[in-house]
Amino acid sequence: MAQVEAPDMQQAELASEEARVAAIWRDKPGLWGFLTTVDHKRIAARYIVTTLALLIVAGILALDMRLQLSQPGMERMGPQRYNEAFSLHGSTMLFLVSVPVMEAMALWLVPLMLGQRNMAYPRLAAYSYWLYLGGVLMLWVPHALDVTPDLGWFEYPPLSGPTYSPGHRADIWAQMITFTEVAALAASVNVVATILKLRPPGMTLARMPLFLWAMLVTSLMTMLALPAVMLATSLLIADRLVGTQFFSPNAGGDVLLFQHLFWFFGHPEVYIIFIPAVGFISAIVETFSRRPLFGYTVQVLALISIGLLAFGLWVHHMFAVGLPRLGASFYTAASMAIALPVGLQIFCWIATIGSGRPRYDTPLLWIIGFIVTFVLGGLSGVMTASAPLDLQLTDTYFVVAHLHYVLVGGAMFPLFAALTYWYPKATGRMLSEWWGKVSFWLIFAGFNIGFFPMHILGLMGMPRRIYTYEEWTGWGTLNLVASGGVLIASAGASILVANALFSLRGGRRAGADPWGGSTLEWDCASPPPPHNFPATPVVESRTPLWRQEHAQAVMTGLSLKRREVLITSPGEAVPEYRQYSPGPSIWPLLSAIATGILFVGSIFTPWALVWGSIPVAVALIGWFWPRPVKEEPR
Repeated sequence: MAQVEAPDMQQAELASEEARVAAIWRDKPGLWGFLTTVDHKRIAARYIVTTLALLIVAGILALDMRLQLSQPGMERMGPQRYNEAFSLHGSTMLFLVSVPVMEAMALWLVPLMLGQRNMAYPRLAAYSYWLYLGGVLMLWVPHALDVTPDLGWFEYPPLSGPTYSPGHRADIWAQMITFTEVAALAASVNVVATILKLRPPGMTLARMPLFLWAMLVTSLMTMLALPAVMLATSLLIADRLVGTQFFSPNAGGDVLLFQHLFWFFGHPEVYIIFIPAVGFISAIVETFSRRPLFGYTVQVLALISIGLLAFGLWVHHMFAVGLPRLGASFYTAASMAIALPVGLQIFCWIATIGSGRPRYDTPLLWIIGFIVTFVLGGLSGVMTASAPLDLQLTDTYFVVAHLHYVLVGGAMFPLFAALTYWYPKATGRMLSEWWGKVSFWLIFAGFNIGFFPMHILGLMGMPRRIYTYEEWTGWGTLNLVASGGVLIASAGASILVANALFSLRGGRRAGADPWGGSTLEWDCASPPPPHNFPATPVVESRTPLWRQEHAQAVMTGLSLKRREVLITSPGEAVPEYRQYSPGPSIWPLLSAIATGILFVGSIFTPWALVWGSIPVAVALIGWFWPRPVKEEPR
């Protein structure tokens, strides 16, 4: 069994063992290594690159729509093209960017924060990415073939039913949901298992970094919320393909059933996007304030409270559909109650900054920008949570403004902070601080110039999802200002991307811990080697790199002849046993391809579910077929 070594272990012996461990965990070279890798860092990097590329494309669509609305009577886009752009932008941002990029950050960071060498289920991580990529292709290949979904990012029946939406546009959207949500479920199960069973010795639940708590809560929420939207889209496909009547009122169905299932997922999704950002913010605020996070226990309880309350307020998206007033009152109260734990978190961050010695580098600027924009979005959210006021504001540009203040301010700003903060750890290079601040101020100013006027437009009565408007409405000036703000933000985003690309080779070299962080990921090299850590760290506090008075204590004993990880107890992180960690394999890719064939085929014929299950079964048998564990020679 593994043993705890003294901190002054011989460096020569450590270097020799690390070289042997690196050889075991290194991927095979070339294309085969690319296709078969199970390295959580490489998989997460693919996720992040894919989601950021889609973020850029979705941003271009948004810019295109804003140019269309910048002046009354514009004819650049007709109603069909505008509906397609709106649907593609919303579906990409909500399903292909916001949730997957948070999962990607978890795949990259969780093992590093745990001092581990990989996820609990490495091949499941690879499978989740390939399936997610299938969802990307499911939406964007039909767009290239001019079969773009055109009913929004929500596809409400009866408009998405067979009567009003012939062809396969609605089917494409529904199966894109299936691809991405199965991928998200696979990633979430992996994250939960890793956090609960692969924590290093000494890292009890009370010593976990806030980011790990955030991802644990997020993953559990994902596992509970995503089956609802998958059920909704599956029932929609059944209505369209085999003539069931789940959403047909004339045959005993109910269109509101779709909305209940969709929003039971849709509102927790807002917090599935936001809660990982809480983890980013806590780590960055702690590091740049140079003091432990204020109110750790309050933050953890707030995370759990948000995770529970998020499932009790989905109906505030449905106040205008004619539900009983008593029910609307309950969901109004629940919607306002969730502001309390969020407010406590913000006060804890402000207290940490105020009581520390803050260093206002670019990552912390993004966090301050988050606090400003998210508080504004939260205030407008409390307004729309009131049923009488929501009846006046629903389907106006006030809701568009609120949605973007919450999702961009509450998720994208912390994401940019996180990417800036962990960029040197991932690449070994520092971003330009000057250009980083320029991009922040342009994006922050452009975002507020672009979206704050939409509150006023909504109060003036401008409805959502219109492709043009008349001059007599008086909306032209504010729309022009909003479009100008989006252009400013786009310039800032271009600088942000250029800064990242240039710094890959031209940036100043970063050491292992360029920011002076407190958590374990800063204890390994930048960028991390294939095995992350030569030995499993032993944790003695919530801020292990700040509290230690000697070299980091480690636990040795893992095999030097095969891939192994240390399994610990869920509560106190007591070592239990060593577990073999599966190596590179082609079967996750083949399984994802087989699953994709089944999903795509089911758009055209129900028999695809029968015949498509055969290649899925073959791929899974190949994946789980028992094989002898290969050991490297000493």
